Amino acid sequence: MINDMSFLERSLLFAKLSSIAYSSMIVAKNMAKDLGFNKVEFYEKDGAQAYRFMNKTDLVIACRGTQPTEFNDLKADLKAFPVMAETVSRVHRGFKDEVDELWPDICEDLIGKKQTVWFCGHSLGAAMATIMASRCMPVSRPQEIYTYGSPRVGWKKYCDSLGVIHHRWVNNNDAVTTVPFAIMGYRHHGIEHYMDSLGNISNAKGLQRVKDKFKGMWSGIKQGKIDNFADHSISLYIENLHKGQQGENICQEKNQKI
Repeated sequence: MINDMSFLERSLLFAKLSSIAYSSMIVAKNMAKDLGFNKVEFYEKDGAQAYRFMNKTDLVIACRGTQPTEFNDLKADLKAFPVMAETVSRVHRGFKDEVDELWPDICEDLIGKKQTVWFCGHSLGAAMATIMASRCMPVSRPQEIYTYGSPRVGWKKYCDSLGVIHHRWVNNNDAVTTVPFAIMGYRHHGIEHYMDSLGNISNAKGLQRVKDKFKGMWSGIKQGKIDNFADHSISLYIENLHKGQQGENICQEKNQKI
């Protein structure tokens, strides 16, 4: 059961499922099985895509993120004009349009399910997962949302209305987490968990975080890469979370010996 896992174990699991969401059905089935999910469903309509991973105790909706080769994904990212949400206030038009394509089928599959429901996603998939969870309430109350490299999804009133625990992971200079711009009214939802320039989970705030972001940017320049884009990789989120979980396990082992 996912509820029996530690927070970092859950975060790593959902990061892996968010990564699997980019895979073909055949690959996704095999990888999901290794993670304990024996039922996999793929949703696809007009370029919007998501997976349902399920076992006896848990049901996870993992939304697929932006793929640079998919015109529909890029079009969704660029539709930044805010429109009325299905619930309250306003959300990003492109993200809402993607959810609108898939929601009827996903909603139908959630009705009557006894499993604990979770949502996750990376990039565009993170925004979709957030919007889906907000619509889920009348059908099945989601346990939590886990997102990675999420853009801002909606206006403040919309974010304040969601009423679901959302763990939002941000990797150092990940550029996608800075858009759409706050000047347009957009805000982030959820509890932010920050990964620093060394890939460590950090509580850095204010000036300390600014210094760390500059450190990461400078390190990227020396390596010949643009840190803002490299930090968006779901693989890097998984790598950092795996390191964090290993550290957690070492601490637990030390405590048991004391």
